[in-house]
Amino acid sequence: MSVIKMPVMPARVRRVPESFSWVDHRLVREGHINGRSHPALALYLFLVTVADAQGLSYWSENALARRLRLDLVRLREVRTELEAAGLVAYEPPVWQVLALPDRSGGAT
Repeated sequence: MSVIKMPVMPARVRRVPESFSWVDHRLVREGHINGRSHPALALYLFLVTVADAQGLSYWSENALARRLRLDLVRLREVRTELEAAGLVAYEPPVWQVLALPDRSGGAT
C-alpha cells in the first residue's frame, strides 16, 4: 500500500527560488551532519542559503559572527569543524560550500 502525500498547506508548497538556494537531503541520508555541533549546523545552513550556484559567498567573519550570535573564536572553531568534515572551504574573503562527498558508493 502506497502512502499518498498531500501538502498540509497547498498554497505554501515551496519551490526553488530564482536566487538558487537549497539543502541536499544527502546531508541527513548519508550522515554528513552526524556529530556536528549546533553552531556548525547554523553556519552551514546560513552559508548554503547565501551561496551562489557554485557554493560561493563573501560574508566576512565579523558579519557572520554577528548574524549567528557567535564570537569570532567560536565562529572559527565551527568553521574548522565544517572544514574537517569536508563541508566547507574558506580562503578569505571567499567561503565555499563544497559538493558532498559520495558515501553511497555511486556517482554524486
